[in-house]
Amino acid sequence: MREFNYSLIKNKKWDSELLGLVAAIYKEAGRQEMYLKQRPKELEMLVEIAKIQSTESSNAIEGVVTTNTRLRQLVAEKTTPRNRAEQEIAGYRDVLGIIHESFDTIAITQNYILQLHKILFSHMNNPVAGRTKTVQNYISATYPDGHTETLFTPLAPYETPEALDRLCEEYNRVIGNLELEPLIAIAVFIHDFLCIHPFNDGNGRMSRLLTTLLLYRSGFYVGKYISLEAKIAKNKELYYDALSASQDGWHQGEDDPVPFIKYLLGTILAAYKDFADRFALVETKKSALETVRLASQHKIGRFTKQDLRELCPSLSLSSVEGALRKMVASGELKREGRGKNTCYCRTK
Repeated sequence: MREFNYSLIKNKKWDSELLGLVAAIYKEAGRQEMYLKQRPKELEMLVEIAKIQSTESSNAIEGVVTTNTRLRQLVAEKTTPRNRAEQEIAGYRDVLGIIHESFDTIAITQNYILQLHKILFSHMNNPVAGRTKTVQNYISATYPDGHTETLFTPLAPYETPEALDRLCEEYNRVIGNLELEPLIAIAVFIHDFLCIHPFNDGNGRMSRLLTTLLLYRSGFYVGKYISLEAKIAKNKELYYDALSASQDGWHQGEDDPVPFIKYLLGTILAAYKDFADRFALVETKKSALETVRLASQHKIGRFTKQDLRELCPSLSLSSVEGALRKMVASGELKREGRGKNTCYCRTK
């Protein structure tokens, strides 16, 4: 079975691109801390939006969807789920809530990971919830002509519990002894977790929840305000390509995790930059019209009123709609479509 040896990783020579990503994340994390001291109340409004987006996007990657109305009811109001998809969404909501509130008390051990997995499926009758896989699983791709191809074969079920234990032990050792940059250690942990693929169901969702947990525990809180899952979902092909490029030779310990590390660091940095953009919208007191106008200048191509609402958390939906009507009337924006299909674009 493959050895999880972080000492090989820590002696690796990292290229300037990867080191530049690490440095940029630290810079943005410092700016975020400063922003939070300046406008804590306004920025707290981003938290609920991020929770909804994270729950929606992480489940959507796996094909689990519901309507926008039901999604908000399930996440914000904790409504009782009505069907299987809603049960899965509610489970993700619950685990994300626990991570937000208690990340500093959740140790990185197999036991805790299994407990989080059990909560993920707590709204449905899933006999393997909270247990490692009982049958071999495969990472496959289905192509347009209908044929399916196995891209990667994870560890066998009998190897999984020991591998998960060793992965957690190695991670805790390098973090505890300050042997490796935490951002790199986190990306390597998630990469190896996905290669182990420890569960019969929920591996992708657990990997994204664990990413948030590990970042929080290392002092990187961007996922609380900006959804990392939404960033992954928007360009999920890049996510799968980076993972695939990093998995080759994994069983023999000859894999190169750098493509996945760079992908994850790039995603984290993009989220921090989004946070900075949203701070600019609450930095000084502006009218609803001025706030929506500034938000629209951050958008390229077509966008919806909900896109702008997310950028303007201090405004009510009616305020955003009123500002949009004024901007359409003045010719600043062009409106297209009707009803749910309504979108806008800038005219200059």
